[in-house]
Amino acid sequence: RLLLTFVIILAFAQAIANLYLPTLLADIVDNGIIKGDIGYIWRIGGIMSLVAIGGTIAAVIGILCSSRVATGFGKLIRAALFKHVERFSLHEFDEVGTASLITRTTNDTTQVQQVMVIILNMVITAPITLVAGIILALRQDVGLSWILVVVVPILAIAIYLLMSRAIPMFRVMQVKLDKLNLILDEGLTGVRVVRAFDRQRYEEQRFDEANQDLTDVAIRVNRLIALLMPLMMFVLNVSSVAILWFGAIRIDNGQMQVGALLAFLQYAMQILFALLMVSMMFIMLPRAEASATRINEVLAIETEINDAEKVKRADGKRGYVEFDDVTFSYSGAEEPALSHISFSAAPGEVTAIIGGTGAGKSTLINLIPRFYDVQKGHVLVDGVDVREMSQEYLRSKIGFVPQKAVLFSGTIAENIRYGKEDATDEEVLYAAEVAQASDFIQNMSEGVHSFIAQGGTNVSGGQKQRLSIARALVRRPEIYIFDDSFSALDFKTDAR
Repeated sequence: RLLLTFVIILAFAQAIANLYLPTLLADIVDNGIIKGDIGYIWRIGGIMSLVAIGGTIAAVIGILCSSRVATGFGKLIRAALFKHVERFSLHEFDEVGTASLITRTTNDTTQVQQVMVIILNMVITAPITLVAGIILALRQDVGLSWILVVVVPILAIAIYLLMSRAIPMFRVMQVKLDKLNLILDEGLTGVRVVRAFDRQRYEEQRFDEANQDLTDVAIRVNRLIALLMPLMMFVLNVSSVAILWFGAIRIDNGQMQVGALLAFLQYAMQILFALLMVSMMFIMLPRAEASATRINEVLAIETEINDAEKVKRADGKRGYVEFDDVTFSYSGAEEPALSHISFSAAPGEVTAIIGGTGAGKSTLINLIPRFYDVQKGHVLVDGVDVREMSQEYLRSKIGFVPQKAVLFSGTIAENIRYGKEDATDEEVLYAAEVAQASDFIQNMSEGVHSFIAQGGTNVSGGQKQRLSIARALVRRPEIYIFDDSFSALDFKTDAR
């Protein structure tokens, strides 16, 4: 807040300095140059130099500080988005889409951040320059004010008409960008499937179509924005010619002095440049507005899965899971995925959920760590409904191995320690040994310190599954959940 206040003060100082210079110019011309008073010229010229230097310093420091404020603001937005998205249920992830969430967290935040830099530099300077410039111009000569009365409204109306058409297009651009990112993400993550079925041309066609859609919208928007600068320069040039022409007539008639004409011309240019700054803000604002709206859409999503106001902890039982008449259906589904499911799993025993493809096995186990909430019935862990536990406490009891093994970029040890942050080297090695991962880890050049690429692309499917199992084992939880986690293992390894 202090830095933001400092930026506002600097912008105010810059505007005042710029506005004071034309008055000094009129003074030095009328009272110094025309009268041949060298001492007066040196004195006023020195003041002009100091004012110009002060305004420049204020502008430079203001830009640096505003950049820092905007960067910090962008950091806060990204952190808020990531923190909020981390609390999403799987349903909410599916609703927004991973590609869209990435775009909103990166591209949209950058758009807002860039506009904030411009606004912080111009939101104070432009209005002060516009209003005070008009007042000071009229103070120099009222007779030329009709030029400003004609020019300023024309330029303002032109800017409004252009921006009213550009704003909806910027929103469409962000949607097209989402689609492009989605296709790009699918093409890269599924590159093996694409090549296996020889669908490169199809994927290229999908990408080209999405890319062309985005390009077409961008061209239409930029075509509108491109009209603004030539229009602005045309108005500036016409205004300059009109001021000099009619100003010369007034000087010839003895109604105006040369210094006043020069000052009026400078004030007119400052007024029109203030409008130019406003138009620059309007160029960036529509896109930033679209980005801000998309960011707010994510932040406004109320997470379905939240901790109860008064959370409970298990008392006595450890590692006990029970389903009591559970019914669950996905949003928009015609039929429930699970209907009236009841069973119990006691500690120390293995409970297998068997069923055909699409029978709801993964859905069922996703209810235990509360990735989804049931519509009817109760899921109990250690005798307590999972909805009455805090999510952190509930999941601390569970070692979860997903159907699709997920590894993160980093070392093998870091991936295993994802299950227990403070695990010792001995615990990491033991978990790897139990998960039958020791053999291939020892064959790697740096052992547990060997690097794993993003998504585990530099290890095989079976190796990924074993590391995923080791990550759950190192935690030593009360409950282990394996979601078809042995599909890529050979029979010998599975038996161990």
